[in-house]
Amino acid sequence: MSEQTGNPDNTAQSSPAQSSPAQSSPAQSREAQQQLQRLQQAHRQLDTMRSRAKTLEEQLQTAGRNNQRMADLLETTRNEISQLRNALQADGQAPFTFGTVIGYRPEHPQSEGREIEAATVAGVDILQAGRKLRVSLSPLISPEQLQAGDEVLLNENFTVVAILGAERTGELARVKEVLPDSRLVIISRGEDERVVTLTEAATAAAQREGLHSARVGDAVMVDLRTGTATEIVPLSEVEDVVLEESPDVSYSDIGGLAEQIEAIRDAVELPFLHADLYREHGLRAPKGILLYGPPGCGKTMIAKAVASSLASSGLPARGETGAGVTAASEKPAGEKGAFFLNIKGPELLNKYVGETERHIRVIFSRARERASAGQPVVVFFDEMEALFRTRGSGVSSDVETTIVPQLLAEIDGVESLENVIVIGASNREDMIDPAILRPGRLDVKIRVQRPGREGAGEILGIHLGSEVPLHPDLLTAHGDRSAAVAALVDALLDRLFPATPQARLRLIHADGSQTGFQAADFMSGAVLSNIVDRAKKAAIKDFLRAGTDPSQKGLTREHLLAAAEEELRDQEDLVNPADPQAWARVVGASTSPVVRIERPGEAAAHAGAGPEVAAEAGPEDAAGAADAARSSQDAEVRG
Repeated sequence: MSEQTGNPDNTAQSSPAQSSPAQSSPAQSREAQQQLQRLQQAHRQLDTMRSRAKTLEEQLQTAGRNNQRMADLLETTRNEISQLRNALQADGQAPFTFGTVIGYRPEHPQSEGREIEAATVAGVDILQAGRKLRVSLSPLISPEQLQAGDEVLLNENFTVVAILGAERTGELARVKEVLPDSRLVIISRGEDERVVTLTEAATAAAQREGLHSARVGDAVMVDLRTGTATEIVPLSEVEDVVLEESPDVSYSDIGGLAEQIEAIRDAVELPFLHADLYREHGLRAPKGILLYGPPGCGKTMIAKAVASSLASSGLPARGETGAGVTAASEKPAGEKGAFFLNIKGPELLNKYVGETERHIRVIFSRARERASAGQPVVVFFDEMEALFRTRGSGVSSDVETTIVPQLLAEIDGVESLENVIVIGASNREDMIDPAILRPGRLDVKIRVQRPGREGAGEILGIHLGSEVPLHPDLLTAHGDRSAAVAALVDALLDRLFPATPQARLRLIHADGSQTGFQAADFMSGAVLSNIVDRAKKAAIKDFLRAGTDPSQKGLTREHLLAAAEEELRDQEDLVNPADPQAWARVVGASTSPVVRIERPGEAAAHAGAGPEVAAEAGPEDAAGAADAARSSQDAEVRG
């Protein structure tokens, strides 16, 4: 009993333990069960991840083994490729055989009944030693590098092992016609005609050098064995006689020819500006214009101004209306509105039969090529009488009997000549064949006269422009530059066109009559320009002689008058007394027969008057002394 009462704590401690299961709630039981399930799930996931890690490790080991095998295989393959390359390189040991490529044939499907399977393999068609062969191409050579006409090297197995490119030498031929698909009709070895293919390399090379593609009349280098044209050769043979340009000469640059300029503008520009009215009235634009007259009076400048005017005004092509035509200001940069073909007549002549006619055909082919795009083209024949003289007038040759018909056929032959204007210039229009001058060919004929006083003043005003330095004393005396220039022009005109005419030459005609040849009869635009140039040179010499003193710089009245006298004396010295009629005809002095040309005072000499002859010698001696003085001054300036 005492034991029971002596341990009260034991009894107290056991009481809660015995009452715990009874006191547990259902919620706590469910929570414990969930925790147990989560723990079991975590154990399963851990087992799964361990299994996956093991699998990945096995795969990694397998990949490592495969990678090693691949590395070994790549190394083996590299060695084999190197061995094959070395074998291919060793397969190309000298000596080699040369061949010319005709074309590359890629691999293609077999055509049943036409070829065997071996013929479908890729290969190169070549010409070797006169034989046409299809050979293999080395794997080290790219097929894209092959071009028809290229020279290649072949090994002993007839495999192409090197591309040398096209030959730089070969046979030249002329293009007669350009066909589609880069084919050309050429003339070689006389009149032998062949069809060849223009290679892409030749076209690309021409474009790089700024040349045109192959045109009619061009020279091409050909390989007749392979039927290819490998290069467009820019020969100067035709280019020397055909100057293609778009001139920058305007009508305002021409002085003293207002009447002639108006006539040629009416003939050239009206048909383009008012094409509808021309069609309504049944009119056609003139096919050609003849400019004739003494030399140096501006015939060539007028022709250039025509082309420049057509280019700058944006005129529609012949036969088109003005509607819908792009103006010159709206054209793309660099596009030309008109083209000028300047034909050097005498250089067109050739000793070989048919060559001059071929050049004429080339010229008009170029003109039609330009005109086909709607561009007006001016074909200018300078010195026209040299080419197209009257048939039958030749003494040592009859070349004109074929040249003249060739031009006639080009102007009004079967093939129309639209948008092309032919302008001829000549100072011997009497020598040109009448068939060329008839209406329908050279419809408009304009005589370019020597300038009168007013025209000469306009020409001098152009040459004494704002860039020409004038002497300070001259500017001070007249107040401003325009007044000084006007004074210079008037002084020179008074000398060249005096109020009282003085004959410098006398033309004796067959009927006994005489015609005085005055200073004004020597005048032309070229002579006036030369007078101003002489005066400028004299002004430069005086400036240098004065030690480059600024107060002595510039043109003076004395310079112009002295230059005029020198120029007139030179013109007199160039008179041809051996054939006075021909000289008078060229300079436009007279149309009646001239038997003799005399200077003033020579008539007395012919009559045997001694004192007059002695008197006549005085001015010549004075002129000789003046020439000697000028030579001494020139030597001083040069020193």
